[in-house]
Amino acid sequence: MKGNIEERACELAIYIIENQATVRAAAQKFGISKSTVHKDLAERLPLYNRSLYLQVKAVLDENKAQRHIRGGIATRKKYRGTGPQS
Repeated sequence: MKGNIEERACELAIYIIENQATVRAAAQKFGISKSTVHKDLAERLPLYNRSLYLQVKAVLDENKAQRHIRGGIATRKKYRGTGPQS
């Protein structure tokens, strides 16, 4: 996904907003690194499109608040059924 950085930042933001996606999911979808997604959204997008930035920031803040819950669920799935049965 090389090319126009402004266009890429807007496409990333729209994808995240429409799908309530995480930075990791967006990076995988667009074939770029998580750090590139974060830099595009946090540093570049506010310069190009402030309203879109505020919308995507709300989604990312919500994802960040739920991060610890997702981690617990992933750990439970990983170890489910591998211990002594109670």
